[in-house]
Amino acid sequence: MQTEDENQPKELQRSMKSRHLFMLSLGGVIGTGLFLGSGYAIGEAGPSGAIVAYLVGGLLMYLAMICLGELSVVMPVSGSFQVHATKFIGPATGFVIGWVYWLSWALYVGLEFVAAGLLMTRWFPDIPVWIWCVIFTVLLFTINALTTRSFAETEYWFSGIKVLAVILFIIIGAAAMFGLIHMEDAQPAPFFSNFIGDGLFPTGFTGVFISMMTVVYAFQGSEIMGVAAGETENPQQSIPRAIRNIVIRVLLFYVLAIFVLSAIVPWQEVGVLESPFVTVFEMVGIPYAADIMNFVILTAVLSVGNTGLFACTRILFSLSQNGMAHSAFGKLNRRGVPFNALLVTMVFALLSLLTSVVAEETLFVVLLSISGVGGVLTWMAIAFAQYRFRKQYIRAGGKVENLKFRVPFFPFAPILCIIMCLGIFVFTAYDPTQRTSLYWGLGFVVACYIFYYFRYARRNVEVPALTNEQTNDFIQ
Repeated sequence: MQTEDENQPKELQRSMKSRHLFMLSLGGVIGTGLFLGSGYAIGEAGPSGAIVAYLVGGLLMYLAMICLGELSVVMPVSGSFQVHATKFIGPATGFVIGWVYWLSWALYVGLEFVAAGLLMTRWFPDIPVWIWCVIFTVLLFTINALTTRSFAETEYWFSGIKVLAVILFIIIGAAAMFGLIHMEDAQPAPFFSNFIGDGLFPTGFTGVFISMMTVVYAFQGSEIMGVAAGETENPQQSIPRAIRNIVIRVLLFYVLAIFVLSAIVPWQEVGVLESPFVTVFEMVGIPYAADIMNFVILTAVLSVGNTGLFACTRILFSLSQNGMAHSAFGKLNRRGVPFNALLVTMVFALLSLLTSVVAEETLFVVLLSISGVGGVLTWMAIAFAQYRFRKQYIRAGGKVENLKFRVPFFPFAPILCIIMCLGIFVFTAYDPTQRTSLYWGLGFVVACYIFYYFRYARRNVEVPALTNEQTNDFIQ
């Protein structure tokens, strides 16, 4: 007779399809950073400067994604870059990346619940925000606790709504820009007047650098594709296809949306608007424009919360598998979900909300600072791990042409990615409003390294082994 533990799966199930993987990464990038944060970027850098910032940020995202792609095809494991960093950089770095990334997303999950509750007050002003927080918490927790497939299907449709909204915005906005749709105030079609009226870079290159921080943070979330690689069907084919589609479409959506937005709304005004997308829809006479965009932004917020909860759970599961977190977090329930890791993540996310009320200017600020640093640090670790992997692979006698997915222009690509990430930290240090965040964030990273060496350095950290096929790839 089998025991309860024997009936439970020992490994995560590969139940995600290629379409799930693609929409998961696309949805992780297209969110409030586009719908709400784009106006700030335009206001800081001007129309042309914002487009340059998004193109440069897109290049950085591309470099990080191709590095992640090469590693994920060779080692398609849950936890992804945390495992890659452990194996190819060192256990200490794997420990730091895992916990910083978990903390970053867990905090944002809690904040998304509050944001969703605030959005609901537009339609239900008499219902307290905390009630909506409870409803959305139960909803997303249930979705993630059922099966990986239920999470993937939900996120697929969440992302689909966001993508459809961006496409409609680009089409309608472009039509208004060229006079095919008349604006409500009977203004003439703007064409390119907003781009040339105050020069190409009205705030200088300083504005471009400052807005780049906002842009890079908006693009973070694309790396979740790697976290999901361990639960994806046929990752050797799905991952390369997803990377090619994601980078092209994200840049296309972002750059075209920013281009249309800048053409219709003067850059001096768009920077102070709460939601520039709503303004454009109202200017062209779309009925119930504010309600439509409120629904889209609500979907975006829930999508981020859903994706973040998934990413946190898998990262904590990976840390447990590597001996860097309690073994209880590495156990799966009968549905193949790391339920303990999910439960602890949700509890931390909700407790972090209390710090925004009880310790808003101390602990909450520290948590936000760590979150800001976490994404850029993760991209750096991905690039460095790929660099180290490729060097080890060649040293072991492997042939680059045998890799099913490989980074082009090696070693230039990963080195450029690392340099650009370091540049983001430098720009942050020169911005007085974000300098404190950098200090707290990097300070936490140093503290994690110190903790690791005192707590785990003497242990032999085990990394999930490669399959026979992956091992052959590595040594051929």
